[in-house]
Amino acid sequence: MLGLSAAPAGAAGFCGRERKEIMKKRILALCDSEKDYLESMADFLKGREDFPYELHIYNGPEKLVEFGRKERIEVLLVAESDFTYEVSALDTGSTLLLNESGTVCGEEVWNIDKYQKAETVWKEILEHYAEGLSCGEKRLKSREQARIIGLYSPVRRCLQTSFALTLGQALAEKKKVLYISFEQYAGWNQLLDKSIRGDLPALLYFAGEPEMKFAGRLSAFTRRIGRLYYIPPAYAGQNLIYVKGAEWQTLIGRIAESGGFDYLILDLSESIQGTFELLRMCGRVYTIVREDEQARSKLTQYEELLKESEYGDVLDKTSKRLLPRFERLPARIEQYTGGDLAEYVRELIQEDLKE
Repeated sequence: MLGLSAAPAGAAGFCGRERKEIMKKRILALCDSEKDYLESMADFLKGREDFPYELHIYNGPEKLVEFGRKERIEVLLVAESDFTYEVSALDTGSTLLLNESGTVCGEEVWNIDKYQKAETVWKEILEHYAEGLSCGEKRLKSREQARIIGLYSPVRRCLQTSFALTLGQALAEKKKVLYISFEQYAGWNQLLDKSIRGDLPALLYFAGEPEMKFAGRLSAFTRRIGRLYYIPPAYAGQNLIYVKGAEWQTLIGRIAESGGFDYLILDLSESIQGTFELLRMCGRVYTIVREDEQARSKLTQYEELLKESEYGDVLDKTSKRLLPRFERLPARIEQYTGGDLAEYVRELIQEDLKE
């Protein structure tokens, strides 16, 4: 594992006060698991006479995180594939992603095309640094807040999550959509056949950070299924229970105001505090209902409780949906873009959300 510090060109032979001045230089950290690229870019930067930083290079995020927790990194240049949520948590002056996928990764984090001339990469670094974070703050504030759609039903096993995922993927065909599950045991590690690191409760830790930094954290936590973005649900479901309702409100508000999404889809459950408060934040609420007597009794109790608790306004923006019987539902999350449920949801989007 590389974890090297490279002095600027021409530094050899300096001593005394001159050496101290070099040691005080601001740090630029370069992290890329692609060893050939890392060494080539490092050689280019070290060879520039006008390079004003102390260069540190890492061929993986582990040593970078270890260093970044001890020393202040002024500029972090990190490959997209190495931008883990631990890396995003580092307190840097600026973070720039070397984009490998060809799509924008984390729209509030500055993206640089990795596969171009080193000279061009360097010019983009200088351009970003000259623009400064204050300009970035203005860009964020000029963007519209996301519309929040909540899904909640007191009736269990009513296809709420299937409906929510289908709604999210259908909207994502034209809009940028973030899906957030509040289920205690969502089982996503198994469904997606991958190890998910950095879940919803962990993101709460960063909810109080400044706008640009929070946008970077959010980008690092966000994953994607097809065109639909999501934050990995809680792995240890019991962690949801202890979070206060006001904390959830703050987090959802920060995400909505980040300017990164057109819609937030909240798949709500009784596993959290503050469900009614989150429903109040929504512009539209969908409640899936059923026709049997027990389901009707649960719905009546829920609606009465909303009124008694002075959350009657939630009912005013609630659309109750009795779903038709679907012959077959998709077996995997990635397949919710097709089938009878998807057709039903697309019609709903046109009629109810006017999209």
